[in-house]
Amino acid sequence: MMYVSEPIESKPLNFYTELQKTIYETLETLEIGFVRVNNDAAVTMEDCVEISRQLDTAIVKTLFLCNRQKTVFYLFVTAGDKPFVTKDFSKALGISRVSFAAPEALLEMLGTRVGATTVLSSAADKENKVQIVMDRAVLNSKWFGCTDGTTTGYMKIKTEDLLNKYLPFTKHMPIVIEV
Repeated sequence: MMYVSEPIESKPLNFYTELQKTIYETLETLEIGFVRVNNDAAVTMEDCVEISRQLDTAIVKTLFLCNRQKTVFYLFVTAGDKPFVTKDFSKALGISRVSFAAPEALLEMLGTRVGATTVLSSAADKENKVQIVMDRAVLNSKWFGCTDGTTTGYMKIKTEDLLNKYLPFTKHMPIVIEV
C-alpha cells in the first residue's frame, strides 16, 4: 500500500527541486493557501487514488504535448479518470494532431520530470513557450489537486486561486476546452 501522510498546511522544510521551491515561494508570495501531503513516488493516476482520498479532492491529469515539428508545446490539464483522445484534443483547438513531448523537453522547459508534471510549473516558463490548455470539467471543481513539481508531493489549492492569482502571475492564461 502506498504511503501518504496526513494533510499538511505548511511548505516542506527541504525542497527536492528548484521547481518545487519556486512553486511554494510563488504560493507564499500570492498568499494562496494550500493543503499538501508527502507520499511514496506516484507517477500514474492509479497511484493517486490514496492521495486524492487523503486530500479530499481529485488529482488532475496533466499531459505535456507538442506538434509534429516539436515547435509548439501544450500543457493539458484534464480529469484524472478521463481518457486522453488526441483527435478530440486537436479538434477542440483546431490544430493538427499532437503527440507526447519528449521527457527532456519537459525537464528543460518546465523543470520537472514525467510523473511530476503540474500546471504550477508555469512559474518556470518565463518565456511563455508552453500554452496551458484546461478541460472545462476541471475548472468546475472548488479544489484543484496536483503535484508540487515532484512525484512525492501533492497538494490542493482553490481552483479560483489558480485561475485568478497563480496563472495570471506567471503570465499564462489557459485556453479552456471541452473534450
